[in-house]
Amino acid sequence: MRNALTVTALTFALASALSGGSARAQDGQLPDIGSSAATVLSPTEQAQYGQMTLSQLRNYGFTLDDPLLTGWLQSLGDRLGAASDKPDQAFTLFLLKDRQINAFATLGGYVAVNSGLILAADREAEVAAVLSHEIAHVTQSHVLRAVERAQHDSVPILLAMLGAIAVSQSSHSSSGDNAMMAAMAGAQGLMVQRQIDYTRGSEAEADRIGIRTLARSGFDPEAMADFFEKLQRVVRSNQGGERERVPDYLQTHPVTLTRISEARERARQLAGAAKPFVPETSAIDNPLLPATFALGAVAATGDDGQFPWARERLRVLSADTPSAAVREYERLRAAKALDDPQRYGLALAHLLDGHASAAAGVLSPLLDAHPGDVWVTLALAQAEARSGHAAAADARFESLLRRMPGNRAIAITYAGILDERNTPAAGRRAQEVLRPLLAAAGDDPVFQQTFARSSEIAGDPVRAGEAWAEAAYLNGRPEQALVQLNTLKKRSDVDYYARSRIDARIAAITPTVLELRRQGVRDKDLDPP
Repeated sequence: MRNALTVTALTFALASALSGGSARAQDGQLPDIGSSAATVLSPTEQAQYGQMTLSQLRNYGFTLDDPLLTGWLQSLGDRLGAASDKPDQAFTLFLLKDRQINAFATLGGYVAVNSGLILAADREAEVAAVLSHEIAHVTQSHVLRAVERAQHDSVPILLAMLGAIAVSQSSHSSSGDNAMMAAMAGAQGLMVQRQIDYTRGSEAEADRIGIRTLARSGFDPEAMADFFEKLQRVVRSNQGGERERVPDYLQTHPVTLTRISEARERARQLAGAAKPFVPETSAIDNPLLPATFALGAVAATGDDGQFPWARERLRVLSADTPSAAVREYERLRAAKALDDPQRYGLALAHLLDGHASAAAGVLSPLLDAHPGDVWVTLALAQAEARSGHAAAADARFESLLRRMPGNRAIAITYAGILDERNTPAAGRRAQEVLRPLLAAAGDDPVFQQTFARSSEIAGDPVRAGEAWAEAAYLNGRPEQALVQLNTLKKRSDVDYYARSRIDARIAAITPTVLELRRQGVRDKDLDPP
């Protein structure tokens, strides 16, 4: 209950403090000419604050870090970002476990998406619509304007609030819960007026720009209006009218009939009366291509087919426990026969609940029906490995690696299975699988944790120590990372190159630790009693 309350309040406070919601209602088109917002924080500082926010959310256990889901979401964000008004802006998308419907953008192009929002969507275009709206908050400098208006409180409040939560989390008593909620209430109270002024200026612009980005990316531009209507239906079905039962997204992004109609009209203008959006196939007017050439379903709809698998995997991983996910699927099955992605989700829940053989029995025919599907193949390989069929599992993993070299989800999943064997040979093979991704996956805590364990098993304690420290840093424990690195460099078996790497990371992490200390955020496990 503590985590559920905290994440809802924290997400709301983050969205209120650092999203476009703090722009004044009368800002209208919010022109960039003459704006001093860009001088508030440099791009480097914005990225640092965004990364700090993500790492602290990880520290409190609010994020959902899964290689498959993260890869799917980030690829969706990259696609939308490339079609945005600022294609050079880097965007980092991440998932939160909370099943409330919510999403928000913060500094440095960091965009958070609640599990509940994806579970509420019927198609990938609806998720893309929300993301394109949040991306527009970044590209149109709404977030920076929010900080400019409140540069004396917004960012400090964010970090101080995180520190207060950390302190309250150290107590398991009801007074700890009270302290946490008091900290959240205090931070939110300072944002109340900005919350009231949320909709007219930045929201209208984010809708307009977001729909354009959506269309440029190849998605149905009407998906934004469709999702807004869905949110309205959620509100209408709210019998009691309690605030906590209203989706968090509507607390920061109010939806009105006017807003829905404007979004649909913009979408129709973009689609064009003569060439409406066609969901399955459409002709393409290009003199460089044959007249008979037609776009397939993937290109026309913008959906590459991964969304149904991603949604069901998310349903399982966002449930309180795997057994709770199994019960959820049983309820779904009581109402209607499960489709293939839902059967995949049920099998995954059984796998995580310790029933690997039962999971393999479901996944094998699923793979026959969807040959080559990565989501199903990875789950089946895991199920085979955990049910005593290591050779078959390894063959599947190795085949996937040859087919998709450099795929982070495949490499991490395979290395994780190898680590479970806890033998030096398995550890060395896991290192071999992961090592090519060291440069590209350095900001992934799951990768670092897996590489650390693989290195330990392989008898490489220095590499293991570096990876454990990096995982601590990425998971919001920079002070612990510093302690681990300073201890590691004292080892007699640290060579010149390893020592250089360690010194470089100490130098890079120290400013973050100093800034967090300045804001009152300390590692409770390292503070003296």
